Amino acid sequence: MEIDIQKKVLEANETQADKNRSFFKEQNVFVLNMMSSPGSGKTQLLCKSLNKLMPNVRVGVIVGDICTRNDADRLEITGAKAIQINTDQFGGDCHLSANLILASAKELGCFDLDLVIVENIGNLVCPAEFDIGEDVKAVVLSVTEGEDKPLKYPLMFRVADVAILNKIDLLPYLDFDAKLVVDNMQQVHPHLPVFELSAKTGEGLEPWLEWLKIKVFEKTGK
Repeated sequence: MEIDIQKKVLEANETQADKNRSFFKEQNVFVLNMMSSPGSGKTQLLCKSLNKLMPNVRVGVIVGDICTRNDADRLEITGAKAIQINTDQFGGDCHLSANLILASAKELGCFDLDLVIVENIGNLVCPAEFDIGEDVKAVVLSVTEGEDKPLKYPLMFRVADVAILNKIDLLPYLDFDAKLVVDNMQQVHPHLPVFELSAKTGEGLEPWLEWLKIKVFEKTGK
């Protein structure tokens, strides 16, 4: 019975995700779903990225958390419009589902945006299972999390279109094998693009942003 219920939930989500995809196509906006575990540095990476992208790329952000709007407040400082979704009112879901995204995207006003970034709830499991109608799924992993995470949570890395290894400024102080974690990512998902960077120092940020801008341009022509 639990399996049947889960199947129905996922099927309903897929139907809504297809509607979202049609809406984003009509609005001619590129959608990035950024996922990670809590504490990977996802919000700091987005803040640094937004400061570099705007105003040439017009960006709006949908932020998911169980409680608080702390991350949305940080992102709004960059000048980007941010919409907060808190899932505590829906039972504290550890992911953003497709039905929550469409209303927030309409509130953002996608018609005058080039890029919508969804900062998903910090979790390496549930967000990977729920399509939200995005163009690209990105996963952020920090060097403080361990080289085996791609092998422990393979679905997240399997569905990702791109991976980011964050906090490389800490490598001199950690017993962490960056090559091994990249190998593990690409064992799960062969040829997965991986950008190694530090959101804190900005090291390695430009190649990631160039990749993203190319993807936005390819869809929107903007």
